[in-house]
Amino acid sequence: MDAQSFLDDTGLATDSLDDDYDSTWVDDGTLPEDRFLDRELSWLAFNQRVLELAEDENLPLLERANFLAIFSNNLDEFFMVRVAGLKRRIMTGLAVPTNVGRAPLDVLSAISERAHELQARHAAVFRDLVKPALDDAGIHIETWADLDDEDRERIDEIFSTRIFPVLMPLAVDPAHPFPYISGLSLNLSVRVRSPKTGKEEFARLKVPTVLPRFVQLPDDERGLLRFIPLEDLVSNHLEELFPGMEILEHHEFRVTRNEDVEVEEDESENLIQSLERELLRRRFGPPIRLEITDDMDERTLELLVRELGITEQEVYRLPAPLDLGGLFEVFRIDRPELKYRKHVPTTSAALLPVEPNAEPDVFASISRGDVLLHHPYESFATSVQAFLEQAARDPNVLAIKQTLYRTSGDSPIVEALIDAAEAGKAVLALVEIKARFDESANINWARQLEKAGVHVVYGMVGLKTHCKLALVVREEGGVLRHYSHIGTGNYNPKTSRIYEDLGLLTADDQVGKDLTRLFNELSGYAIEKKFKRLLVAPLHLRKGLLKRIRVETQNALTGAPSGIRIKVNSIVDEAIIDALYLASQAGVPIDLWVRGICSVRPGVEGLSENIRVRSILGRYLEHSRIFSFANGDDPQVFIGSADIMHRNLDRRVETLVRLADPGQLQEVTALFDLAMSEETASWWLEESGEWTRHAATVAGDELQDLQDVVMRQISARKRGGTW
Repeated sequence: MDAQSFLDDTGLATDSLDDDYDSTWVDDGTLPEDRFLDRELSWLAFNQRVLELAEDENLPLLERANFLAIFSNNLDEFFMVRVAGLKRRIMTGLAVPTNVGRAPLDVLSAISERAHELQARHAAVFRDLVKPALDDAGIHIETWADLDDEDRERIDEIFSTRIFPVLMPLAVDPAHPFPYISGLSLNLSVRVRSPKTGKEEFARLKVPTVLPRFVQLPDDERGLLRFIPLEDLVSNHLEELFPGMEILEHHEFRVTRNEDVEVEEDESENLIQSLERELLRRRFGPPIRLEITDDMDERTLELLVRELGITEQEVYRLPAPLDLGGLFEVFRIDRPELKYRKHVPTTSAALLPVEPNAEPDVFASISRGDVLLHHPYESFATSVQAFLEQAARDPNVLAIKQTLYRTSGDSPIVEALIDAAEAGKAVLALVEIKARFDESANINWARQLEKAGVHVVYGMVGLKTHCKLALVVREEGGVLRHYSHIGTGNYNPKTSRIYEDLGLLTADDQVGKDLTRLFNELSGYAIEKKFKRLLVAPLHLRKGLLKRIRVETQNALTGAPSGIRIKVNSIVDEAIIDALYLASQAGVPIDLWVRGICSVRPGVEGLSENIRVRSILGRYLEHSRIFSFANGDDPQVFIGSADIMHRNLDRRVETLVRLADPGQLQEVTALFDLAMSEETASWWLEESGEWTRHAATVAGDELQDLQDVVMRQISARKRGGTW
């Protein structure tokens, strides 16, 4: 099907393009079958890009160690959720979602092969590149073999007084069955033999998580920072744990378990109770990966494989140390010269008081016009947090409504809501207790809020509430006025310092009315279909995006200006991708800026030659979502919480808001121009599915770093200024 036939079949060449058009078009089979890239392999390619940052000798050394730790944590979650989910579906006979036409077992096999390659490369980067560089910088991660007698004598004292008391060896014999191995814990397998009977025994020793992963060695008067991995120190004191026994073998191992919570939502059951039950089950999910040190003997390995019930494909042999996520501790070393230069976020120029030395007034600033925030370049504390804190103490504020998906442990946002409720204001908090890996924290927040008198809603049955919304209702001169915030990131002051996000503060009455209706529906029983400045999932966000893609397709076919620019974390939805392919065939220039998973195959002749895909990784995690459409000469730009994934469009409550200020539209255009420029460092997705890093010119000069450029531009802004 070509682009014109596509438009004709959906009636878009002639209809009025309202929200009731037919969006049920399905590819008729004329598009190539191999047009989608595999989402799981695409995610592994994203983590490879993280690893390439750790390999980059031009980056500050401790940042490279940090990227090694991020790679490790990313891969852990990938196995706990994505691989575990695929395996569970295969074992239970459920359909496995795949858009590349491969058999499920083939998908798992391809994932395993690629993951083995990446984990081996990850270990080599630490051993051959980062560790030697740390040594040169005076930060030594030693092994027991590196220590002299004096060091060993001093560390014996550390072991005896600080470590030995918390160790718990567990024997395995007829009286002691094989112990439960908790997910992601680091363990030592120990085989011992009794000198009296000659009988061999097996024991498991868990490396305590309450102790530092890297134990600092005493100062040897050389001015060096020296550490030894905790498991290495413990393994060289096993005779104290098994007195009188001969130590035959000891090796490190680590198990990853299925920790994907599947809550069967039933309107007749308390959702919190159901979720808490599932969280208990999560701890005992089946093993899906076994990491072992490459010197482990076959006898021990056979025992672990048999007792854990895993396959050879799920065994990963790696050099010690395992679990390089522990390098987060090394990153925290106070060596600023080995890190990115510190950046202090500025207060948004639009939120500065008009009069010098006047107190900031967020409501007065928003009243002057929409404020587009760009975190972490602009401060979350002096914008979003200040907005809610001022609302909590303002006697003219009557009500506050807020969604909470993830927040920090000591959240000033939650404190502001509690303060507002205790001051007698009407406060509604929609807490998404199904936010993965934050379920327990969100349940605790919800209960604290309820105790303070906040009206707490736990979302909707069958849907996650992922949108980032805050609404303040304020009385001004006898009239109620709405102040709104719609963002792309969570209300989390901690992640706001490292996640790149956008947010809109507005006093626009239409946005306020839209949010009022949406909050009422979220706390009630239905989601209304139509809003004025919002696109809301699950009912009409997909339709709204498809409609705007088709408008661009029609414009290109008729010679009108056209163009699509999208920035997301992930894009995998087949219907949206197919619409983009057809737009490309019609001649629409399409720029996709994707941090993570991308199933689009760009640059294919006759299919996607007008599509460019870029990815940017750096000191901040690119997290904002932007949808920009040329729309002839009347551009439409939306920001919000949704990625182009099935879950975001069909199984979550998501919200996009349309920007209206011409200066803000120019700002978004300039941001895309910078991201897609050949003078900006980025990864380019090729037709083959490979990502190629472009970080230097042919002459070897470094390309500009987008985040550094944006940082400088925003720091230099004056009141009322633009890019």
